[in-house]
Amino acid sequence: MMGLMASEENRTLTSTTVRAPAARRAPRTPGESAGHGWRTRLLVVGIVLAALNLRPAITSLGALLEEVRDGLGMSGSVAGLLTSVPPLCFAVFGVTAPRLARRFGAGAVVCAGMVAISAGLLIRPYVGGTAAFLATTALALMGIAVSNVLMPVIVKRWFPDRVGSMTGLYSMALALGTASAAAVTVPLSEALGGNWQSGLALWAALAATAVLPWIPFVRERGGAPAEPAPARDADTTAPRLRVTRSRTAWALAVFFGLQATAAYITMGWMAQIFRDAGVPAGTAGLLLAVTMVMGVPLAFVIPRLATRLPHQGPIVLALGTSGLVGYAGLYFAPAAGAWAWAVLLGIANCAFPLALTMVGMRARTSAGVAQLSAFAQSTGYLISIPGPLLVGVLYQHSGGWALPITLMAALMIPQTIVGYLAGRDRTVEEEATAA
Repeated sequence: MMGLMASEENRTLTSTTVRAPAARRAPRTPGESAGHGWRTRLLVVGIVLAALNLRPAITSLGALLEEVRDGLGMSGSVAGLLTSVPPLCFAVFGVTAPRLARRFGAGAVVCAGMVAISAGLLIRPYVGGTAAFLATTALALMGIAVSNVLMPVIVKRWFPDRVGSMTGLYSMALALGTASAAAVTVPLSEALGGNWQSGLALWAALAATAVLPWIPFVRERGGAPAEPAPARDADTTAPRLRVTRSRTAWALAVFFGLQATAAYITMGWMAQIFRDAGVPAGTAGLLLAVTMVMGVPLAFVIPRLATRLPHQGPIVLALGTSGLVGYAGLYFAPAAGAWAWAVLLGIANCAFPLALTMVGMRARTSAGVAQLSAFAQSTGYLISIPGPLLVGVLYQHSGGWALPITLMAALMIPQTIVGYLAGRDRTVEEEATAA
């Protein structure tokens, strides 16, 4: 895997890299090269560990939601609200990430984000009340939100010639963390005597581990240590973009929002769709795990492929087609072809790493990526909030899954259209300036 990333070092992505004049590149001493190599390897470890922690706070809770409700005396309406808390927190807190990164440095903000995740996950199972449980969950989600936004920024800044492979690496780690938390939280809780508090709190240890590799980067304020001075200057002196003037930024934001809607609907409801079709509960959970695990290999392959193409539209079309076929299968034969539909919807859900890759490709500088990432993710997560709730309402009032599945399939069409538009070879700096 590291060899694959190294193979991209000599290939320049003109759409994502700002080159400095060769005359201003200062040669490094052997000591500087050795130090740079050590810091680069440590940063890769930090990115992977951070990505592993960007979803367990959500999927571990989903796995034990019934036990949490019983333990806290939580009402059904409040439990339903929990499904919309993650995108709401991502939207509210994610927009602050670029400002915090400019003031304290991206490394310091991600390090603080890992601390917040660890503290929130450790405290929330033992607070003893619904309001406090929601507050500590929000603390963990705040750390996730700022890290979500800054991951593409850090990849752009430190690995400008390896945007695809590095985005694929942390997307793969994110998918692995998501699937692992969903799969092992219940067995871990049972191994601890059926104690749901311990089952949830255990994930704080993973977040605490992720703090360590970021500590050396807390004082990094400008560009990457390996970047030449002109590239750093370009980021620190560039005027603030008016991202809202860019059609590509809006297309990317809507694409991000619709793919997030599909992902949260899948995580929240797909297992129930299979169970209502007569699939045993254990098998339904395994089918959901298959859908989520599909993101592990594909999240590494798709970003690498995307950076090799001048237009990412064909990948968007392929993912959209997989989603439409998967939803058609759920509608007409949910039980008979369950494994095929789970795989197809898992492929469709890989729109997430593609969206992150396009964030890194649609801006020329790391400062532009920071603004675009914050705008696309914050706006996108706001768009995604009502989706899971609306599916639940339709299911309750129609008494079946025909209308909800029709809605899911219908949303895949505009997702594919705006994703195709976002995949065009242009940058938000060009469009914002032209506007």
